[in-house]
Amino acid sequence: MQILLVTGPGGAGSSTVAAATALTSAAAGSRCVLLTTRPPAAGGLADAVEVDVVAAQPALERLWSRHADQVSAALPMVAVPPASSVVAVPAATEFAVLAALAGHAASGRVDVVVVDAGPLPAALSLLALPAALRWWLAQAAPPRLRMLATLRSAVVPGRPGGVAALLGGVSALEELVGAVPLADPARTAVHLVLRPEPEAAGELGTAATALGVLGQRAASVTVNRVLPELPGEWGAARGRLQHAALAAVGALVDDVRSVAEAAVPPADVPGLRALDAAVPATPGAPAVPATPQRTSAGWSLALPLPFARRGEVELTRWADDLVVTAAGQRRSLPLDPLLRRCIVAGGTLTRPGTAETGLEVRFTPDPAQWPAGLLAAQERMAAPGSRA
Repeated sequence: MQILLVTGPGGAGSSTVAAATALTSAAAGSRCVLLTTRPPAAGGLADAVEVDVVAAQPALERLWSRHADQVSAALPMVAVPPASSVVAVPAATEFAVLAALAGHAASGRVDVVVVDAGPLPAALSLLALPAALRWWLAQAAPPRLRMLATLRSAVVPGRPGGVAALLGGVSALEELVGAVPLADPARTAVHLVLRPEPEAAGELGTAATALGVLGQRAASVTVNRVLPELPGEWGAARGRLQHAALAAVGALVDDVRSVAEAAVPPADVPGLRALDAAVPATPGAPAVPATPQRTSAGWSLALPLPFARRGEVELTRWADDLVVTAAGQRRSLPLDPLLRRCIVAGGTLTRPGTAETGLEVRFTPDPAQWPAGLLAAQERMAAPGSRA
């Protein structure tokens, strides 16, 4: 199943572009679903493409109903509220969308899901949700706790305790998170829709950096609602502003699509087709896992962060994770066994402020975790003129 996630700043018309994309995909023969949190404005769209309108409260109630009996059995002293009394928490909407995506993936009857992700902050929250859930689940149920709970269940069979119930919920959430590959550019393509305004280039740069932190990239860029040439001084000034905005965005990315502003917002399927606003159905680029590279002092790890600038990126190490923060987003990347036994020696932005910006993280062996003989051998191999 391919996921096309359409987003942009408020007022850019990303919902219209998402609806047009779903309509085009369905017309081409794909089993397509338009996933949105509000009913589409275009009348008759549900007759041409399947529309799945997701609401946080009903989704939370369904999830609670499935697991309330288990929670009540495991915690008999706790009064478990009915589904009709459960109050949605922040990020419940993103969680509901994630659950809907997992449901469509499990159904096996959908080829493409076009996600009307709404404004960019909501889309970034959705993209960040799987990794964030994994991080919190690891804190709530670390491997040692899971092992102890398994041993306890084997030694003392019978009614599950609170820990067993917690681990059951953790497993269910992990299954849900694993079903939706939002961080894989090969299976989830993020399409940005911008306005022909002076801030468009800045919005593109910030969005690209935030997507890079989350392991994603901008698959396409559309500048929507471009006005035609208009007479008079006002029209000329507006034309110059739009031209400058398009030129600034074009200077950052190679291929920029522009969609003309309609005199009347498309209110039906013919209007959507006439707008010609569907994003390109190009195959996504495969995710390239960051792998350590040998250097003279140890190893380096390169992470793409398009358009990031010096002073705007924070890098920390916590336990076995590398934590990167930029453009308002934070991601905790588990290190492989080799780099876990190393010390972070520093980080450098390469080609800052460009589409090729990357964060190069340097590692040196931690003498406390390397056998003396092995560390000496590694140093000899890294020395100039040495041979493997």
